[in-house]
Amino acid sequence: MNLRSLKVFVLVMEEGTLARAAGTMHLSQSAASRLLQLLEEEFEICLFQRDKKRLVPTGEAERFYPEALRILSQIEALPEFARQIQSSTPEPFRIIAQSRIVNGLVLPAIAELRDSFTDQPIKLEIHRRRDLGRRMTNDRFDVGISALPLPIDRPAPIRLGAAPLRIAVSYDHPLATRSVLRPMDMVGVPYIALDDTTVIRRIVDQELNTIGAQLDVAHEVSLGSAAYRLVQRGFGFTFADPVALDPELEPLVSLVDWEPRMEIEFGLFAPNRSRKPELTQAFEAALRRVFAERCTTG
Repeated sequence: MNLRSLKVFVLVMEEGTLARAAGTMHLSQSAASRLLQLLEEEFEICLFQRDKKRLVPTGEAERFYPEALRILSQIEALPEFARQIQSSTPEPFRIIAQSRIVNGLVLPAIAELRDSFTDQPIKLEIHRRRDLGRRMTNDRFDVGISALPLPIDRPAPIRLGAAPLRIAVSYDHPLATRSVLRPMDMVGVPYIALDDTTVIRRIVDQELNTIGAQLDVAHEVSLGSAAYRLVQRGFGFTFADPVALDPELEPLVSLVDWEPRMEIEFGLFAPNRSRKPELTQAFEAALRRVFAERCTTG
């Protein structure tokens, strides 16, 4: 098996175009295209449909990708593994997390973990949710944390809990003093929506459709952190959960209960629990404590 062909395939799946994949590998597009062709010929599989200058992944490519990523990740990990064998330094505890919950949930849990394991090195890898599922398929982590669901078959998630979605407004907004808000209360208030690739947007749109309500989108962003900062600056309101709100913004942003109630599920993934059982259990307990505290006080 040609590993360069495998790498071209993985990069095309992640970067979206052959040109970007070829540029990352410092190849010409024709050379990268030939490597893809060799991979398809070797395994007698069609990985992409050629649509003019675009490569559209086939269903076979989507199923082939996790295994290809796993193989490359294991090979790329060999030098680090060899260094760990030769070194007296403990192997790092590897955490992979969704970017939106790092500041509010993951970092406080890591700080709590370090109180008990002061000499344990930690490696934190942060991704947006849309990329997290793919990164989790390589098993090169001890604990993963994300909103659910993730589009992966394994590892299976362990439910962390459900956080309520609330209305986020600036602390000095007229609605900040309300105990609960409903769709009729938001008429005329600019809505800062997350884009439709996010879990929160899908939850909100589904619920609004169910009750026959509508919120007119004034602004749209792809990251919750950007929406919260626009809220803090008085641009309008957004939906937020107490787990994702950055602690530094808590004095500047008010979270008001919303009716009808909506929740976002969170889970953790621990594919290698037997490798570092004490650390994994301690970190899971820390995550649960921080999660419960933020959902109670948020």
